[in-house]
Amino acid sequence: MAEMVSRVPMLMPEAARSAASDVELNPRLAGLNVFRVLLRDPELARDLAATLQRLLAVDAALDARLRELVIMRIGWRTTSMYEWTQHWRVARRLQIPEADILAVRDWRNATNLSAADKAVLAAVDETLDEGMISDSTWATCAEHLASPRERIQLVIVIGNWTMFSQLLKSLCIPLEEGATAWPPDGLAGPANGPGTHA
Repeated sequence: MAEMVSRVPMLMPEAARSAASDVELNPRLAGLNVFRVLLRDPELARDLAATLQRLLAVDAALDARLRELVIMRIGWRTTSMYEWTQHWRVARRLQIPEADILAVRDWRNATNLSAADKAVLAAVDETLDEGMISDSTWATCAEHLASPRERIQLVIVIGNWTMFSQLLKSLCIPLEEGATAWPPDGLAGPANGPGTHA
């Protein structure tokens, strides 16, 4: 596979750290390729990072397993190699079994996913296909997400990582150095489109 070249040149690491410092953005984020591009607009990068950090926080309302399955489904459906590859590592650090992560590819036929898992994955597909979660799927999600905060965060997680998929692909953000595309087996997601339910 040819190495991807970002459509907007990445800042050199030192320049990215400096730009991050100027807007008080977490220096760890400044090292990621996506932020080495986004930090060409430091205030925007800071604001996007704030949303990411809120949704990824230990005390976030939405369960981390559900969040990562949602993100992996978005990465798969939208063929976002960077999103899938980055969040594969996040999901594995959370000790989500490989089989459960891979099951998002064909979640309707998966026997190892819970009812809650399948509810949020249905919400992802409906949002990607129809632009919103249907009443019936919302009711099913509500059976598993007890609080308004959880339900709101589900919607924001879907929207946020769909947006990130779009910007990662449109800006051609390359994988981090040493990262292997589409773990664990190199199988890429399907072309996204209405009715795509791989």
